Amino acid sequence: MRFPRLAVAAAICVASAQAFTLSRGKGSNVAFAPISTRATRDVSTRMSDAVAESETATEYSVMRPPIDWMTWDRVADQLVNTFGYSHEEVAKYSLDVDEDKDRLMKIYKAMTLARGFENACNQQYMQGKIRGFMHLDNGQESIPALVDYAIKKGDKKYSYYREHTHAIASGVDSGAVMAELFMKEGGTCKGAGGSMHIFDKETYFQGGWALVSEQLPYAAGAAKSILIDREMGLSDNDKFTKENVAPPEDDDRISVVFIGEGGSQNGRMAEILNAAGKDNLPLLIIVIDNGRAINTFTQDIATNSNIYEQGKHYGIPGLLVNGLNAEDVAKGGKAVIDYVRSGKGAAILQVHTYRFNGHSPADPEHERGRKEEKAWARAEQDPIKAFEAKYTANGVFTEDELKDARKEILADVKAAVKFADESPMPPVELAKELEYPDAPDTDYNSRPAPAFTDEVNSRTISPEQMAVVQEHITALQEKAKNGDISIGDAINLAIHEEMLRDPTTTIHAEDLQAGSSYDIPKLTQQTYGKIRAADEIIDEGHFIGKALGEGMNGYRPIVELMNTNFGIYGMAEISSAGNTYATTGGQFDMPMTIIGAGGTAPNQALGAEHSQPFHAYVMGIPGLKICTAASPDAAYGITKSMIRDNGPCFLFAPVKMMKESKGAVDLGKCMPLNKSKLLHEASQESVDAKQAVTVLTYLHGVKEAQASIDAIMEEGFDIDLIELRSLKPLDMETIGESLKRTNKLCILDESTKSGGVGATISSAVSEELFDLLDAPIKRLCMDDAPVPYASSMEEAVVKRGSDLIEGVFDLCTGKY
Repeated sequence: MRFPRLAVAAAICVASAQAFTLSRGKGSNVAFAPISTRATRDVSTRMSDAVAESETATEYSVMRPPIDWMTWDRVADQLVNTFGYSHEEVAKYSLDVDEDKDRLMKIYKAMTLARGFENACNQQYMQGKIRGFMHLDNGQESIPALVDYAIKKGDKKYSYYREHTHAIASGVDSGAVMAELFMKEGGTCKGAGGSMHIFDKETYFQGGWALVSEQLPYAAGAAKSILIDREMGLSDNDKFTKENVAPPEDDDRISVVFIGEGGSQNGRMAEILNAAGKDNLPLLIIVIDNGRAINTFTQDIATNSNIYEQGKHYGIPGLLVNGLNAEDVAKGGKAVIDYVRSGKGAAILQVHTYRFNGHSPADPEHERGRKEEKAWARAEQDPIKAFEAKYTANGVFTEDELKDARKEILADVKAAVKFADESPMPPVELAKELEYPDAPDTDYNSRPAPAFTDEVNSRTISPEQMAVVQEHITALQEKAKNGDISIGDAINLAIHEEMLRDPTTTIHAEDLQAGSSYDIPKLTQQTYGKIRAADEIIDEGHFIGKALGEGMNGYRPIVELMNTNFGIYGMAEISSAGNTYATTGGQFDMPMTIIGAGGTAPNQALGAEHSQPFHAYVMGIPGLKICTAASPDAAYGITKSMIRDNGPCFLFAPVKMMKESKGAVDLGKCMPLNKSKLLHEASQESVDAKQAVTVLTYLHGVKEAQASIDAIMEEGFDIDLIELRSLKPLDMETIGESLKRTNKLCILDESTKSGGVGATISSAVSEELFDLLDAPIKRLCMDDAPVPYASSMEEAVVKRGSDLIEGVFDLCTGKY
């Protein structure tokens, strides 16, 4: 498997799939990093450095050589040169492990438990007791050993789909983890999450996330929540809700996120490095570098695998350690963790390791060099074997001591399997119970404000700031009373009222300082500061993700999207927000309110990308409450309710009516999130004459329909005009009451024929209210073609009032 000497291998290194590179650092220090052979300009120079530096180094025929040269001395040099530690401080980190037998045993037991648990998982999977996807961590045990050694219970932990060992090392009960894999009610998430979604509120283990890299902004949001706690003087009580008790003076909590080096190539990585650098977030990024992006050799697809260096442009240091040496990972990792705890900002810890198993048990492993590498790594790169060999050879442990430790751990693993076996399956009713944290018919007017509101506001908002915002609120309230407030201003008024009512409310938006496009976040940062009102980079997925992390940690984030179509960038995060309450078995509420202007008005002239029916795109996401508001009154009342709701909510407002539509507002009143609104009722005469139609519409369709009523009545017909203020859940009761009178249904729909809102409603009415119909449902929806810019073409795609008049005529005259 090995070439005899590096000098022999140097000549062919340029053509090989992977090479060592060596570049001289300050003084006599040498920095080492693997690079792709694409960088041929540097290879010959760096290889000559390598030969001169080490006559004993070896080259491996495996695609990704080990980093045996990364000894503790070189880790120590990085800590001194990159993190600013003194030699004495670094020496202490080393002595704290090397001279403490109990700590060494703790590291060994954590690794052994991780290996034993994963082996048991593999056995149970093969027996059919664990189903679906499962991803094992064998070979990477030095990472959970570090977690067990240096990460605290109160730290926020975000992992990816290969998280069993991270959860257990964080203090999550191994029996509960196994039971979750067995899909049992005794599992961490009552069987709702499964292998990829381990959550435990008590230990702040916050996932288990299945979409690659999605956990990055969530962890950044969790880190931000720590800073908000300190700024606001709030902390978690024993029920994990905020109380008016400041964190202790020595609060050193951090947020920890685990990610593979393949996932680290995702753009979300650059975004959270920027956020961490800008806000000095207490964030530790642990990069698990096993050289494989799923199974693909990472350097086949990535130019730079030195993830620990990615933070340089953002002032964020990184450390590279060899995962083969668990004691070095513990020593170096603890130093990096303490750096973050000290308030100096975020850091990256890259652990070079090897994964002994495929991506999942069902993995074919056809990728280049994977099978050979796996067999070699099991023999040569096993951190447990290396630990045993080192510490029995130097006399720290006897074989019997390690054997007794393994026996103890094996008993724990067997107990975990037994607990999982004996746990009952969750009841079928639980699935529907986990749809929403708050029932759709919740009365938000009766929901009390936090008892600490006045005290927190008085210490976080200056008298000058309070005077300015109160003057602003008073002016908007006067407009609301006089019937002169716009939709955008009505939402802004609701946001200010709720942010003052509940200091745990936060807001994220682009262009926030300037009020965004429609004044929705106007004066929020000027009033509540950057800690609660964050002006964000132009990537909706990033700040929706950060809001999710805040929502999991006791805050109520609002996300203003400017234009809702920009939310396309955040589909992964919106989807996960909808799933979180259910996936976690009801442990984590997900209070998040997403607001924006959207829809497609006739003659909008915005082109296809700004005219997409994003409201239809998100209809299929479970767990979301989705509303629309075509009037200031609806926008105000629905916004207030959504902010008070404990689940994710999405409010769509009509983009072309944000400033032009004005009216009065019922001040202080929350509106239901599950009801539609009858705006115009057909006369009894038209109903008796069978000349009435139920019309369902929303957003710009409301204006189009209202403007068409007179023309419809002139033809001898009439309509029940219902504004669909709740798209999800759909208010079938109101629709049914109208159809009992009219027996005809026309849907003026602001989404496409295929997969649109109208298609969903038409299907539901046909299935549940078919007996009330005496004519086919008339769908007036957007064509499936993209919306053109030119108005002459746009008429063929977007429906409007004239189409509604014709549709009502057809239904009433039998011209279907």
